[in-house]
Amino acid sequence: MNNHEIDYKLHGDDMQFVEVELDPNETVIAEAGSLMMMEEKIEMETIFGDGSSDGPSGLVGKLFGAGKRVISGESLFMTTFTNGGAEKRRVSFAAPYPGKIIPMDLSEINGKLICQKDAFLAAAKGVSVGIEFQRKLGTGFFGGEGFIMQKLEGDGMAFVHAGGTMYKRELNVGETLRVDTGCLVAMTGDVDYNIEFVGGIKTALFGGEGLFFATLRGPGTIWVQSLPFSRLASRVFSAAPENGGSKGEGSIAGGLFDIFGGDRR
Repeated sequence: MNNHEIDYKLHGDDMQFVEVELDPNETVIAEAGSLMMMEEKIEMETIFGDGSSDGPSGLVGKLFGAGKRVISGESLFMTTFTNGGAEKRRVSFAAPYPGKIIPMDLSEINGKLICQKDAFLAAAKGVSVGIEFQRKLGTGFFGGEGFIMQKLEGDGMAFVHAGGTMYKRELNVGETLRVDTGCLVAMTGDVDYNIEFVGGIKTALFGGEGLFFATLRGPGTIWVQSLPFSRLASRVFSAAPENGGSKGEGSIAGGLFDIFGGDRR
């Protein structure tokens, strides 16, 4: 076992946070800004890269580790939390938007998980947070999540989060599932992933589902979210009054005022 062995507990339902229990000298790494609370004797340190090892020697190695995260669209820094006391201590991390936190034991999925670039929340020290280049250019240009996705490697616990309800699906050999690109959260390394055009001019222009979807082919495991943050943010943005949304908060009177340009001051 190369990774630190950590215990955890999930709290909440749709607004979850994860509580990690650390033995003396155990460490957990997390995205900068994800901390919710921590007990005394826990030492916090900001580092370059993912801290998956004591680090390549020299400044160049550290910059390379941090550079991988910049390419994947993440922060240049990560934060480590180490129990510097003689007893067990707890530290908690919260998801940035409503949804679910999924605990992933990397040792049970052949040591590798591919996920959205913003899905990673925290992990045991020793888990490597890198980048995954897609084999086909079409996947990169039209995949909705960019040419590069995150890659988590190791044999410890990792926690990823996503919006809405989570759905886990096992794909048999040769079984294919088509998924909206924004709804794909994570998949094991043995899943074949590609992007396909929806087909048909009318469907593409008026279907409201985007021009492309992800085609996932088994064997392997995938995790899908019901409410991508991008979809939620788009609806909130379009509903804002300055962007043409209703000022009447859904009331009939408010709708009539909007239609006839009434002044409600």
